[in-house]
Amino acid sequence: MIIDLRSDTVTQPTPSMRVAMANAPVGDDVYGDDPTVNQLEKLAAELLGKEAALFVPSGTFGNQLAIMTHTQRGNEVLVGDACHILMHEVGAAAVLSGVQIRTFPVLDDGIDVEKLGLMLRGDDIHFPDTGLICMENAQSSGKTVPLANMEAVYALAQSQNIPVHIDGARIFNAALALGVEAKEIAAQGDSVNVCLSKGLCAPVGSLLLGTKKFIKKARKNRKLMGGGLRQAGILAAAGIIGLTEMVSRLEEDHQNARYLANRLEEIDSCSVLRNRLDINMVFFTLPESVITESALVAGLLEKNVKISGQEDGEYRFVTNHGVSSDDIDWVIESMKTLVSRYS
Repeated sequence: MIIDLRSDTVTQPTPSMRVAMANAPVGDDVYGDDPTVNQLEKLAAELLGKEAALFVPSGTFGNQLAIMTHTQRGNEVLVGDACHILMHEVGAAAVLSGVQIRTFPVLDDGIDVEKLGLMLRGDDIHFPDTGLICMENAQSSGKTVPLANMEAVYALAQSQNIPVHIDGARIFNAALALGVEAKEIAAQGDSVNVCLSKGLCAPVGSLLLGTKKFIKKARKNRKLMGGGLRQAGILAAAGIIGLTEMVSRLEEDHQNARYLANRLEEIDSCSVLRNRLDINMVFFTLPESVITESALVAGLLEKNVKISGQEDGEYRFVTNHGVSSDDIDWVIESMKTLVSRYS
């Protein structure tokens, strides 16, 4: 059996998801006729406290659809300096929506609201209009943003009539870490993207949520972007199981992440970035002098463990539904063996 720590996107559909998918009533979602998609969207809207929801193929799709729907070409979009929209969405905002991205710093204690306020564009012929502010919670860095900080950002945006989009791909992880309900996080934006295919184990899909007016416009833009789905209830059925059965088990992933962090520190020269251990991600450094990246990745693969290589000098292990504490013990003992062999 493979132990996969590359991401929580590697999760497999649960047995109950497979049954629900096989038996899902379906229709043509472009016509609004798929009852299972409609059920998923209604469930998500109620759960996140929004008027309406739209099923989309992926988290990147959901974020880019939000940008396209909120903005006009030539607008400036303000995003966190290490967020997924900036770092891992292939420059899509420029290509699809014709907008300019500008970054604001996200510190350990959240967003500097005062500095963000200074970045909002004034009425000058040389300036692009600030069309959108994007927050991310939980962040790609493994940290969460305090709810009070998000509230302050949203209040600032509302005072200037600027919409806010929340990349909530892991919003349920963030809610668990912060001790709040997910709808409290979602309330700090005009739209929110929620991923079903990460820790919630659905095979495909995300949800974009907002007002009925916003979602109506987004539905047309989804079609423009090639995301008009037909008998999508087969996929939506798994999303319903994800929202109703899998949210409550995310605590296990968080506990396993902390256990993994503790065990990693048993390895000489392995330094865990504990200030970014809020959710199910463990970031750490391991010097090339101890073991090279290629030796670690290839060596663990021989032990049936899949990991990603470094990004900006850091490794990231992500606990998920397919990883147990016994699996973590196997990973650590395998790493110890590799390090001793290499050194």
